[in-house]
Amino acid sequence: MLNLKFIQDHPEVVIEKLKRKNFNAEDIVNNIVDLYRQKNEAQQKAEQAKAEMNRISKEIGILFREGKKDEADAAKARTSELKDTIRQLDGEFAEIETKVAELQVLLPNLPHESVPRGKGAEDNEEVAFGGTIPELAENAIPHWELAQKYRLIDFELGVKITGAGFPVYRGKGSQLQRALINFFLDENRKAGYEEIQPPLVVNEDSGFGTGQLPDKEGQMYHVTTDNLYLIPTAEVPVTNIYRDVILDAREMPLMNTAYSACFRREAGSYGKDVRGLNRLHQFDKVEIVQIAHPDKSYEILDEMVKHVAGLIEKLELPYRILRLCGGDMSFTSALTYDFEVWSAAQKMWLEVSSVSNFESFQANRLKLRFRDENSKKPQLAHTLNGSALALPRIVAALLENNQTAEGIKIPKALVPYTGFDVI
Repeated sequence: MLNLKFIQDHPEVVIEKLKRKNFNAEDIVNNIVDLYRQKNEAQQKAEQAKAEMNRISKEIGILFREGKKDEADAAKARTSELKDTIRQLDGEFAEIETKVAELQVLLPNLPHESVPRGKGAEDNEEVAFGGTIPELAENAIPHWELAQKYRLIDFELGVKITGAGFPVYRGKGSQLQRALINFFLDENRKAGYEEIQPPLVVNEDSGFGTGQLPDKEGQMYHVTTDNLYLIPTAEVPVTNIYRDVILDAREMPLMNTAYSACFRREAGSYGKDVRGLNRLHQFDKVEIVQIAHPDKSYEILDEMVKHVAGLIEKLELPYRILRLCGGDMSFTSALTYDFEVWSAAQKMWLEVSSVSNFESFQANRLKLRFRDENSKKPQLAHTLNGSALALPRIVAALLENNQTAEGIKIPKALVPYTGFDVI
């Protein structure tokens, strides 16, 4: 959530910067500035009325002691009028604050100066490439056929039990899932992340804190009776550990990792690009989250990007890193790097991770602050998160890229976790 004082002091900057996200903020920003002008006017009137009431209240006793009953009664009547005025102004004040808050949450985060202009994925910038694109035999098949051939994943059974987008993993498919989860968690712990096992449902305050609500309400599964939401990512519960917290700067950065199932409605997702594991309603993911000092957050973002790249390299998958353009960025992000791995049988890039710096946008919603020895007032922290990694498309690429006449080879780094080196 953008800082209100910054919006008031720099409305033109906010409007101009959000154009890079293809967001027209002019009406919202101008309304906020106008409402705050009205609020300040109401506040000044209320303060004047309170000052007058205090002055008259002191005079009333003097008037009574001097026997000036009529003047004292008139003064009392005036204080009653002033109380009604103050009550009315307080109501206006509260109404304006509500309207401002409703407008404030509609504004996305400001993009970092390095974010390229663009409308969509085609305008993202490739900033790094790693690995070697494999050359498969002519009879190579996509992962959904491999999953059926080796009895790893049953998509039809998932449809029967729940619906499309909820696959059933079985046999070595299940073992591969568990192996990847444990591998990612172990690697993250080695890098200094504390492991968390979070709830899979969150309340409304948690969804608001990390920016899923109200922006992505339609994409989340809502448990209406209890007004709870199934998490779209472990980022939500893990980051909310620090909601309404004032940290000691010496503790930072705070580093957490968590595995969770993730639930996304993904309404309107159809076509060849969503076949098999390409897009699911329920999937497994390991997340990394950092709470950082504002002076260090972009240095930490670079470290997180290197860490995710290292995971993919250990899985021996070809990948590329993209800096997202303004039009392809999330509502909450200031700067995002996407990781994509090459799917050899489908001949396409598949996104497997987003690593983002939200600067103080989430922290302002969460009231997540820190105090250091040089500042009297608590300051807003910076929050960062990344997938390390999302499993479905990693599995898709592993199955497709490693298929041979003898079976599917398992990367060396995973063999200690799977217990087998070939499927």
